[in-house]
Amino acid sequence: MRQNFDVKGGPQLGRQNLPRLRDAMKAQGLDGFYVPHEDEYQNEYLPACNDRLAWATGFTGSAGAAMVFQDKAVIFADGRYTLQVRDQTDPDLIEVQGLPDPGPFGWLARQSLKDKTVGYDPKLMTPNDLATLEESAKKAGVALKAVETNPIDAAWDDRPAEPMAKVVPQAVQYAGEDAGKKRAKIADALKEDGAEAAVITSPASVAWAFNIRGGDVACSPLPLSRAILKDDGSADLFLDPQKSSDALREHLGNQVRLRPMEDLEPALGELKGKTVSLDPALASAWFFRELEAAGAEITRKRDPVLLPKACKNDTEIAGTEAAHVRDGAALTRFLHWLATEAQSGTVTEIDAALKLESFREDLGDLNDLSFETISGAGPHGALPHYRVSSASNLKLERGTLYLVDSGGQYLDGTTDVTRTVPIGEPSADMKRHYTLVLKGHIALADVRFPEGTTGTHLDTLARHPLWQAGLDYDHGTGHGVGVYLGVHEGPQRIAKPWNSVPLSPGMIVSNEPGFYREGQYGIRIENLQYVTPPESIPGGERKMLGFRNLTWAPLSRDLIDLDLLSPAEHEWVNCYHAEVLEKIGPLVDGEAGDWLKEQCQPL
Repeated sequence: MRQNFDVKGGPQLGRQNLPRLRDAMKAQGLDGFYVPHEDEYQNEYLPACNDRLAWATGFTGSAGAAMVFQDKAVIFADGRYTLQVRDQTDPDLIEVQGLPDPGPFGWLARQSLKDKTVGYDPKLMTPNDLATLEESAKKAGVALKAVETNPIDAAWDDRPAEPMAKVVPQAVQYAGEDAGKKRAKIADALKEDGAEAAVITSPASVAWAFNIRGGDVACSPLPLSRAILKDDGSADLFLDPQKSSDALREHLGNQVRLRPMEDLEPALGELKGKTVSLDPALASAWFFRELEAAGAEITRKRDPVLLPKACKNDTEIAGTEAAHVRDGAALTRFLHWLATEAQSGTVTEIDAALKLESFREDLGDLNDLSFETISGAGPHGALPHYRVSSASNLKLERGTLYLVDSGGQYLDGTTDVTRTVPIGEPSADMKRHYTLVLKGHIALADVRFPEGTTGTHLDTLARHPLWQAGLDYDHGTGHGVGVYLGVHEGPQRIAKPWNSVPLSPGMIVSNEPGFYREGQYGIRIENLQYVTPPESIPGGERKMLGFRNLTWAPLSRDLIDLDLLSPAEHEWVNCYHAEVLEKIGPLVDGEAGDWLKEQCQPL
């Protein structure tokens, strides 16, 4: 079992650890301290040793922050975690506020805290966030202090050890390109920008640029690492020596100097007088401080690895397609189980999550889940990022909907798929809302668009059917996905907020509109798809890009209201199901295979 359903956070952590933190703050002359969720690597998933916000408050959500003072503490979490944050924190000790409004910086700006000193850890904050904190502190009348030792680290007596998983080569048969050639292209890009080196702070970027993978972070095969890429194609790679091996050293070759993590600070000092590219959205303020102190000339540029990593090559696309077909077969077996055994009303959310995990395990090549399975029955389905625990575990009761969002990590690809299914007979409202979501999903799957189009331009397509009914959803419509890397990656995104990165051939994005009726049910339909090269359209004047689907698993035909589908949408569903049967059918036999054939019959 790869999932842990015993939540490790909870109010007891705040009751136990806030006094310790305050003692450590007092020893450093701090009246307050800012606690972000992010760690030194800005990872989405944190190793246990870096989950500082959970240690201090008990809140284990993947986004949030806290302001801790000697006489009060305030935690900030967004709408995804409204219930969780209140369940996991002690209301007598911690006040709950919203994120992003007011957010920690907005809240601080409204306080009157003259002559107070608030500390922050420059290794955990980007310079952009630090600038906002400085502005808020000025309005509140507080002095800011960058700490050398995080007071949480000082107070955390039983802090888990840092992960030390071995770093292994990612074969070219999966990567599609030699790592040396990748870095040579990045070196050429640095020269064009007038930079002599780039400091790469994101473990995902390091993993891609060096064709390596690790196991330091749950659900993402990442090695906790840093790198300095130079304009001659050579590089310094910073890893703990325990993670290395002869095979790794041979793989890296002579152009890469493998150095221990303790060498990172002096290595930054070696960049004195050089023009260095550094990403202010990914690198912490500490990197900027160290490079400025060393006398380097910093150019604030996007991580040069991000865009090449996002635009998958032919090998990566082929591998991802293969991974999705196998994964789709496992998911189809699970959907058959949901349609038969799980209709009893006695199956729980945890039972279902484990059953799906077992079907993926049966494939024989699952390396990890790509995230903790969102297994939401009834009202829990209305929480887009719900995480089931032994304390919250509901039964899949008849007359309700069940939402499952899950994925796997395979050597050749990363999957992420959501399906919503009825348990028992669905209501007319359930069918109507499901069909509106499906109409938005089809619109985004079928769109053609010119070069230069961003995800923001397309987001409205997925929402339009819901908007016409006076409905909406409060999360993004699509995120980038890696290839045996993170299930969430940039720089592309499909969402309401502005994204300046055009969708380009080879980019993988999710297509996941939804609808959530609080306290009753949630609906989301998610497939992954990738951007296809521009092609001419008969009678058209400009070449257009489009999307090619990656995810293959039947939709819930019992939830489709045919009267709401246009003829073109009706045909889309039939064509999709025909292709599901063609690709998945040979891999699913017995009763599940017979069920799949029924599900994929024309509407």
